[in-house]
Amino acid sequence: MSDIHTRIEGQIGRITFTRPKALNALSHTMSLALEQALDDWAENDAVKMVLIDAEGDHAFCAGGDIAAMYEAGIKGEFEGPRDFWRDEYRMNAKMFHFPKPVASLMQGFTMGGGVGVGCHGSHRVVGDTTQIAMPETGIGLIPDVGGTLILARAPGRIGEYLGATGGRIGAADAIHAGFADYYIPEAQWPALTAELVETGDWEAIDRAAQPVPDSALAAQQGEIDACFAGDSLSDILTALKSTDTDFTAKALKVLGRVSPLSAGCTIELVHRARLTDDIKKALEQEFRFTYRSMDQGDFLEGVRAQIIDKDRNPTWKHDSIDTVPSLEVTQMLMPLGADALKI
Repeated sequence: MSDIHTRIEGQIGRITFTRPKALNALSHTMSLALEQALDDWAENDAVKMVLIDAEGDHAFCAGGDIAAMYEAGIKGEFEGPRDFWRDEYRMNAKMFHFPKPVASLMQGFTMGGGVGVGCHGSHRVVGDTTQIAMPETGIGLIPDVGGTLILARAPGRIGEYLGATGGRIGAADAIHAGFADYYIPEAQWPALTAELVETGDWEAIDRAAQPVPDSALAAQQGEIDACFAGDSLSDILTALKSTDTDFTAKALKVLGRVSPLSAGCTIELVHRARLTDDIKKALEQEFRFTYRSMDQGDFLEGVRAQIIDKDRNPTWKHDSIDTVPSLEVTQMLMPLGADALKI
């Protein structure tokens, strides 16, 4: 059985992830199938809109299939993962620029590659189980799949905060931070889906939306902005260490566990993405890091520690979050020349 089901159903193009036991992790094959569906439906008058959902209660899509990438990487076979990223990012850009409404129903874990599918459309729906995150710094990556652009558009300095720490956020915070648009209780999703299939009327989503619960992130906005406004990771650490609060203590503790190089590059990438509205430019910048992540970064060690061996004790290239030279951040994000991402 395929891990993804794409079809025209009634008035809509429908994409369903069917890999619930793997938390609907996005494989290379799934990404290509999703892109093909977008290409097929972009100018098909029989498709009024696109709806993306997933089987299972636990996850919409918990990220990319990084275990497969790790297996290639430890053999020194870097081109396979790089091709996956190239193809995935091209699909992300097509999702972002799709000429028709795209709705996503994001239950449970929606992380990494799942954000690249579910959070670039026009009608992004969350419910009570939703947990959205870009947790890549914990495995030696950066928020990619266009995630740096979403983070750059978040209010104040929430983008730097969520990107560097990889924090999970629920429905209210996801809407506040710009990852989602609508809160609809998940019990109502089957009826909403049936209406969309029958009518293709995307305004049914607006009619079904409920008032957004209070956002904890919004309540923390002042403290986040004060601590994460620096030009570099070093500036942010200085700000966090200058005050002793529950928030700063927790943030420092989390930053002490992630890849220092990834955190430093994430701050820089969010700043760069803030200068553009073009997802293609953000993706091109992200690809500079992911292209180098296996042989020059912490990705393989991060995946080993968190996913493969699960000892939760990675040996990063830098001993401390305080010891990342700005030159290394610059080197990880240098142009790739002939290997640059082309979308």
